[in-house]
Amino acid sequence: MGHPIRGAALRRRAGAGFAALLLALSGSGAVARAAADPSPPPSPSGSAGAGRLDPRIAEIMRKPEYRHAQWGLLQTGPDGKPVRHALFPGQFFIPGSTAKLFSVSGTWRTLGTAHRFVTPVYAVGERSGGTLYGDLDLVAQGDLTLGGRTRPDGTVAYTDLDHTYANDFPGATLTPENPLAGIDRLARQVRASGITRVDGDVVVDSRLFAADPVLDPTPTPLIVNDNLIDLLTTPGDRPGAGARLEWRPKVAPYEVTSTVRTVAAGKPTAITVTAGADGTRIRLSGTIAAGAGPLLRTSPITDPAAFGRTALIEALGRAGVTVRAAATGADPVGRLPADYRGRPRVAAYTSPPYEQYARLILKVSHNLGANLGICLMAVAAGSGQCADGFPVLAGFLDRAGVDRGQVELMDGRGGNPADRATPQALVQMLAYWQRGPDARLFREALPILGVDGLLAENCRDCAARGKVFAKTGAAVGGDALNDRLAVGAITIAGYLDRGGGRFDTFYAGVNGASTPTTDTAGVLSIANDLALVAAYLQEAPEGR
Repeated sequence: MGHPIRGAALRRRAGAGFAALLLALSGSGAVARAAADPSPPPSPSGSAGAGRLDPRIAEIMRKPEYRHAQWGLLQTGPDGKPVRHALFPGQFFIPGSTAKLFSVSGTWRTLGTAHRFVTPVYAVGERSGGTLYGDLDLVAQGDLTLGGRTRPDGTVAYTDLDHTYANDFPGATLTPENPLAGIDRLARQVRASGITRVDGDVVVDSRLFAADPVLDPTPTPLIVNDNLIDLLTTPGDRPGAGARLEWRPKVAPYEVTSTVRTVAAGKPTAITVTAGADGTRIRLSGTIAAGAGPLLRTSPITDPAAFGRTALIEALGRAGVTVRAAATGADPVGRLPADYRGRPRVAAYTSPPYEQYARLILKVSHNLGANLGICLMAVAAGSGQCADGFPVLAGFLDRAGVDRGQVELMDGRGGNPADRATPQALVQMLAYWQRGPDARLFREALPILGVDGLLAENCRDCAARGKVFAKTGAAVGGDALNDRLAVGAITIAGYLDRGGGRFDTFYAGVNGASTPTTDTAGVLSIANDLALVAAYLQEAPEGR
């Protein structure tokens, strides 16, 4: 008989969400006890830099988890020189989400810091008074949030543990913004244009690019609420009572039911989400402990274009515009015109600048947004095939002074098993930004140690708090043979505030670590070690 926690449990814990957020959840716990046999860390091949490693870093590297692992380390001055510490700087490592430093940088520079997505609605047909005899076409432009996270001041909202990870981690939370805000604004603009009736249909034009399943999660030209339904469960007033459920965005024909029951405080909270074949019938079951905080789960929107079409028809109704066509059903793409020349634009939603989206992607490790960048680079090159974004990214890396031979990518998020990057390439990417006018914007878009994003809970009492700006990454899988978790990689890369306006670039990572069990605590300890390595690099005095 197989071990009861092998198989499905290991595969579930090896999922993409688990890998992406380890540093966020590792907290500020103490460094685990060093190995009884304090063998020295491996000597770097071709290492450079006169400084000696902080003894606390060497102690971390001696721990049992890393007995068969490979460490990489590189710290340089602001422009990549001088090299202060180096350990296998030219060797390939699994990057995890530090790969987003490449994809987001390429998208940022391709689109421009101030680029705004303008999503239009066209009237396709003839108008007579307030009636449009024809269709309203919403032309999707690859806007990641479509107003669903935009604050009144125009910035993009995020929480340290994003709702896109809610099915993998407890504690994920929602931003307060209305996920249908952009759709509602478009509907109000249509009404303000004088249209009160559409004697035709509403169509979402998703021809900007073709969805590419090689990119997982798969970007779509129209994205509403990250293509997710949010499901928030709160315990009832007493054990035995039904739990309370809130969900959003409420768009037909999606229906959500719950049989979750409240159990005594201290009892397990375990909620399962199931959905029918088309994803529109969602059911929650299980238990939630009395006194527990709200628990967030999500369910995927399986047809974003059909969802967006219905959302716009319903929003038009709220705005006082009647649509003759049925609100639900497939997106009638056969009605789309060849182009929109001569068609009046009756509404348009304008996004915040791209640097705000870059901040969202980097702060919370937003996988959909990182993959979307590959597709947007393809569009900028005149292609609707997302794979054509990689040559654009390659050209950018060449211009940025990144040795492209030291980077291997199959996606934008760093989740493909084939993705590889050297410490040198990542530091070259970071050094590039230091030389330009957006240095501060890019640096502050990264998680800040002990302050926000995926480093908010790390090192909150360290002297380095607020002085490390870095992207984290991880790749974790199951080891069914030994009934434990295998750590392909935990990485961190970014900037160290050395005072006086000087920011060193750095990378630290470990490939091939292991944990004693399938319990996630061991992996979280490894993740915390990487955050501490970054803190110790920042705290080290000059000359070390």
